Amino acid sequence: MSTHAQRERLLLADLLETAGPNAPTLCQGWTARDLAAHVVVRERRSDAAAGALIKPLAARLERVQAEFAAKPYEELIQLIRTGPPRTSPFALKQIDEAANTVEFFVHTEDVRRAQPDWTPREIDPVFADALWSRLEKIARMLGRKAPVGMVLRRPDGRTVVGNRSVPVVTVTGDPAELLLFASGRQDAARVRLEGDEAAQTKLLAARLGI
Repeated sequence: MSTHAQRERLLLADLLETAGPNAPTLCQGWTARDLAAHVVVRERRSDAAAGALIKPLAARLERVQAEFAAKPYEELIQLIRTGPPRTSPFALKQIDEAANTVEFFVHTEDVRRAQPDWTPREIDPVFADALWSRLEKIARMLGRKAPVGMVLRRPDGRTVVGNRSVPVVTVTGDPAELLLFASGRQDAARVRLEGDEAAQTKLLAARLGI
């Protein structure tokens, strides 16, 4: 049975292929080629991927990612499609679903929403709930750098707190949009903000996400 992560993996690969290696993305300074290299390194080179969280290893990550970015673009796309090697933790279905559903969804939107003619993607209710479930678990991590309080609210009123500071800004939108906002894609997320105007400005400019 296909999982959310598997579906998003294939969607991302297809979109990267269609967009081409030089297409822009929402990841500052990254083209589609850079984004593809990032995804491959994350799954296949854990020794280097740790540099995203551990500063002393950041230079190694940058070097390894550049090496992968230099590979033929078609090869990178195929590596994304086929997934990680069996020796990778991401090869386990449960870990893949937990760690990659959000990763692949956000990066798919990084490519889609960087294009001038993008339109909102229709998210089915089951996937929306899956994204919300993940957001509930990681909201505090995504919002830890927020300079103000951040409450994420679905249209039905369900909420999760991303940051407990004050003053508080309430961000309302569908789960997919809230996830993008909290992941640092504030400008591209279709949400509504409520609260002190100065606090809203600070939150919109903040470097949210991991």
